[in-house]
Amino acid sequence: MMFREVSRFWPAALTVLVLAGCSSSPRAPAPVETRGSSPRMSAPAAAPAAEVVKVMPGAENAGKPGYYTVQRGDTLTRIGLDHGHSWRDLVSWNNLPNAHLIEVGQVLRVAPPNAMVEANGVVVQPMGGSADGATAAKPTAAVTPAPTATPAANDEGLGFAWPASGSVIGGFDEAKNKGLDIAGKAGDPVLAAADGQVVYAGAGLRGYGNLIILKHNNTFLTAYAHNQALLVKEDQKVRKGQKIAEMGNTDADRVKLHFEIRRQGKPVDPAKYLPAR
Repeated sequence: MMFREVSRFWPAALTVLVLAGCSSSPRAPAPVETRGSSPRMSAPAAAPAAEVVKVMPGAENAGKPGYYTVQRGDTLTRIGLDHGHSWRDLVSWNNLPNAHLIEVGQVLRVAPPNAMVEANGVVVQPMGGSADGATAAKPTAAVTPAPTATPAANDEGLGFAWPASGSVIGGFDEAKNKGLDIAGKAGDPVLAAADGQVVYAGAGLRGYGNLIILKHNNTFLTAYAHNQALLVKEDQKVRKGQKIAEMGNTDADRVKLHFEIRRQGKPVDPAKYLPAR
């Protein structure tokens, strides 16, 4: 009787034991401790490389009177013309190893090293001598200022002459035409407007074609453009009325002479300096 009772309840008891064993949660493993090592940390990001800024030659003189910052498209010839000097002067004053290599942002001396320069860039007085380095004569007596001269007379005694005999076909306009355009035929003579020295003879200045630039003194330059032939060389001295070129149409729409007078590099109206015809 007892055996029957036990056997009757045995399946149920076995089921309870099995379920109890399945329902008990497994024990979590003990945490692993690594001795002698620090917590792992990500490496810091590399610092960005510092940008290298190129310091242009002469940058310390930027904005000072008597200095010029090179712009895109500039050449030494153009800079010299605009400041009333030879490109050779600029090479010498700036110790340039290559006259054909200047960089945008480079700062160049455009006034003689011994000159005093006003804030507007005008050379007013050489320090200890003339702009060419010659010793200036000391005045022996006070000089009474002369009456204001007309522009035609204010040429420091140069007495400019007409460089060609043709008619004027283009007048001076500081914004559009920096000189006079004089008509003529191919091969007509082009004459030096005053005594001077050739500081440029070539075709390296865009818009001028075959060009001659004469330096007359520390104040005045003259330019003769669009020639078909150049008859003088750089550094050559010429006399007023001397034939220096033949008229042409290089870099121009017709045969003509483009003639400029520059006073301290600034274009002025040649008609105010030339004699009446």
